[in-house]
Amino acid sequence: MGGILIYGEHREGKLKRVSYELLSKGREIARELGEKVKAVILGNRIEEAAREASSYVDEVFVFEDPILENYNSEVYLQILERLIRREGPSLIMAGATLQARELFPLLGGVLECSVIVECIDIKREDGRLSYVKPFYGGKILGEVIPKKPPHIVLVRPRVFPVKEKPSEQGLIKKMEVQVDMSKVGLSTLNVFKVKEKVTDITEADVVVCGGRGLKAPENFKLLMELAEVLGGAVGATRAVVDAGWRPQSEQVGKSGKTVSPNLYLAIGLSGAIHHVMGMDSSKVVVAINKDPTAPIFEYADYGLVADLFEVVPILIEELKKERG
Repeated sequence: MGGILIYGEHREGKLKRVSYELLSKGREIARELGEKVKAVILGNRIEEAAREASSYVDEVFVFEDPILENYNSEVYLQILERLIRREGPSLIMAGATLQARELFPLLGGVLECSVIVECIDIKREDGRLSYVKPFYGGKILGEVIPKKPPHIVLVRPRVFPVKEKPSEQGLIKKMEVQVDMSKVGLSTLNVFKVKEKVTDITEADVVVCGGRGLKAPENFKLLMELAEVLGGAVGATRAVVDAGWRPQSEQVGKSGKTVSPNLYLAIGLSGAIHHVMGMDSSKVVVAINKDPTAPIFEYADYGLVADLFEVVPILIEELKKERG
């Protein structure tokens, strides 16, 4: 009993970046504590994901079945609950993604254990783990120490580095999928896929985010061009998404996605606290706004008080010259 269990979230059989981050960090913590680290992957046609995960852990539990092709919280919950009760891990780690935010609070409820969301660091002292997370919209950081295991910890993407794969390979265990369908009330009616290839903003190194200061949806082409030059992704504020200018998948903030890129460009947005809660762990923040009193400047490492329609085209042109 004990040890660490990593939830290997994937997209169409390929591990998400946050899964690699957790596999790296989980292995590091397990070695420090002298415990084993294991992973669990659910889905269909997930051989590649299982093989990749096995490079970091002692064991990978693989639940593969057509019934797991599409994520269903009630189905996944049954499988994870049974596995965790049998294995008894002291720490369960997953990315703070949309999927995990739904699934793991449910799991915490049935296991009657603590769930720490938006973790940005894990500390170890005297063999005891504590979890650092922001409070009050990122104004302060606090350490959470649960009273009893297991601890379920949802970690923000991009807060831990991806370490080089170890040379050894862990054991891959194919598990029997047992689901009581009489307890499943949810079903997938249809799956809609984005036609063009779009970088997930939670995994992007650079996020170029725009607000109502862009004045019209067609003006987002400026940000799209800037993001392309920088090799990044486009984000948007809630106001922009609510207005129908950009898709909900690009929304950054408390009611959208949490991002932690190396570079975050906040363009034409005021910096309301609900937005800041979704990007305050970005490594470097650059703000462009013609209002010198915009709250976003309080969080920016670099700020430019200027008209974005004058500055952004110049920035794009100079970056193109710099990058040849």
